[in-house]
Order: sequence, then C-alpha cells, then structure tokens
Amino acid sequence: MKKEIRKKELIKIAYNLFITKGYENTSVDEIIAKAGIAKGTYYYHFESKEQMLEEVINMMIDEGVERAKQVVNSNLKLEEKLVYTILALRVTPEEQSMQDAIHTKENIILHKKINDKIIDVAVPLLSSIVRDAQKEGLFTRNDNIEERVRMTLILSNEMFNHSEINEAKISVFIDTLENIYGAKTGSLSFIQKLIKGELE
Repeated sequence: MKKEIRKKELIKIAYNLFITKGYENTSVDEIIAKAGIAKGTYYYHFESKEQMLEEVINMMIDEGVERAKQVVNSNLKLEEKLVYTILALRVTPEEQSMQDAIHTKENIILHKKINDKIIDVAVPLLSSIVRDAQKEGLFTRNDNIEERVRMTLILSNEMFNHSEINEAKISVFIDTLENIYGAKTGSLSFIQKLIKGELE
C-alpha cells in the first residue's frame, strides 16, 4: 500500500513538472530531485521517462472519466450530456504538451494504447446516454449503439483536436451526428456554439 502511495506521489510530481516545463524539457533527474528520492527508487517504479508519461496520461484519463461521470449524473438534457461527456474526457489546455508528446513518431504505440483506453472507458458511458435518449424518443436509431458511439468519438477527436475549423466543417459535423443517432434536424445545433467557444 505504501509503495502504491509513493508511486502515485511520483506520478503527481511528474505531472506538475510536465505541465510547468513541458514533457520534452523535463528530465528524470529533475523528477527525482523534486521528489527527494534516490535514483533506484524511481527506477523501481518506472522503467523510463516514457513509462512515466504513460502513467501520467493514465491518471489524466482516470480524472477525465470522473468528470465524465459527473456529467452523466447531472441534470443536463440527454443530447447535451452526450457532447459534454466527450468534452470531459479531453485534455485541458495546460495538459496539451503531454498530448503533443504522445503524437510524436517515437510514441506511436503509446498513442494507440491511450486512444484505445479512452474509447474503452468512454463507450459504456456514452452508450448509456444514447439508450436513455432513445427511450425518450430523441434518437431513433437503435442498432449498433456501441459502434455509433465509437464513430462519434473518432469524429469528435478529429473535430476538437484541429484548429482549422470553419462553418462548413461544423455544419457537416453536426449533420453527421444527427444522422448517426437519428436525431431531429437541428436538435444538436447547440454544438456549433460549443465548438466556437472551444476555439476562442
């Protein structure tokens, strides 16, 4: 138990350094110095800086899941819950440097592992919202729910992680989502305002 607590403390220290200095500009020696531990203690818990990055991002995903669960349990409209749950799983602007680090060629395997984990935890949460929306008659498509949710996550990742977004792209994105779920035309138009707010 004590070892697990120590490991979590080290992950938190690394997280704070990655946020303030950036992943690339933080060395293992700096993490060790900040933690006040011997080098052997660090390597007892982590094989490398890359493994530390993976652990930090896993922690961020876990925190995102907790935020998402709060959205699911909120009093928002079901169609709003769907979108805000996806947003809750995204990295914060401060965490962007770590997101950039996993997008490099060297971290392609890590990138896939993290994407797979996000999808694994997000699909059940979002699927429950979609089923509730179907019961209320907001969404009319009731087949292949998990696959529809996976497609939503892929589209949302593309939409929210690129700065080159214009009115036409936003419009097609909303139209596509409404078609995926069989939602009434215009029922997801609130997303337009959301995306613009995200980009400002």
